[in-house]
Amino acid sequence: MLFFDPRLSGNNEVSCQTCHDPNMGYGDNQPTFDKFTGGNGARNSPTVINSGYYTSNFWDGRAASLEEQALGPIQNPDEMNQPLDELLKELSAIQGYQERFRAAFNDGITEQNIAKALAAFQRQIVVKDTPYDRFLEGETEDLTEQEVSGLRLFTGKAFCVTCHNGPNLSDNNFYNIGLNTEEKGRQVVTGQEGDLGRIRTPGLYGITHTAPYMRDGSLATLEDVIDYYDRGGDSHPNKSFFIQKFMNPIGLTDQEKADLLAFLKILGGEPPIFTKPELP
Repeated sequence: MLFFDPRLSGNNEVSCQTCHDPNMGYGDNQPTFDKFTGGNGARNSPTVINSGYYTSNFWDGRAASLEEQALGPIQNPDEMNQPLDELLKELSAIQGYQERFRAAFNDGITEQNIAKALAAFQRQIVVKDTPYDRFLEGETEDLTEQEVSGLRLFTGKAFCVTCHNGPNLSDNNFYNIGLNTEEKGRQVVTGQEGDLGRIRTPGLYGITHTAPYMRDGSLATLEDVIDYYDRGGDSHPNKSFFIQKFMNPIGLTDQEKADLLAFLKILGGEPPIFTKPELP
């Protein structure tokens, strides 16, 4: 209910679902989000799919948990622009929420419990049962020869697995992938010069549903993403050493690009579609 409720915003018009629409891969299919006051936001709205598997949240990793993440956009003046003390008053005046919170939590409606409820819901938005997962479990016939070829490229020549590894296909680390933007990335959190432009590795599950790609939404298709990495990225001065050393350029053939794309597409899976419930 909270995820779909626009009353979590300062103008009662913006909900979590506004930027994380189930029918758009739990993103918004825009390069960057629409700011509360109008205009374009600074970053692409990351998908909520498999967000419970990350060790930090947001592109720059500034939230250590989904609970911490859940309260960030609510308070952010560019996103939902709702002071938490005002939100507590608003929700506490709604009998249906009073009853729901008392049933779920001993202490009823609190900031912490709002965060817990939102995080608990987001942890249900999972894509894991893909042909790739079944392949790993021994059902090798679930991948075509082309997809197997793409998997070999993913774990070999294309270097994708270097960062996209582990159960969520993210190493939970931060890299500057070379995008020519003024985005400060992880540096906003740490203040360290070496973190300029670094962003957390996004997981790849649900990837076919979440275009456009990159933190600034600058790449429209998976083909564009493959071409970007194949050429070694752009020329940001703080580009990560690994990309400079081993992916500059990679030198994929057209057939190899097609095979890699075929593999990436099977990671899309079918995200669970939650629809807006009746709100109290």
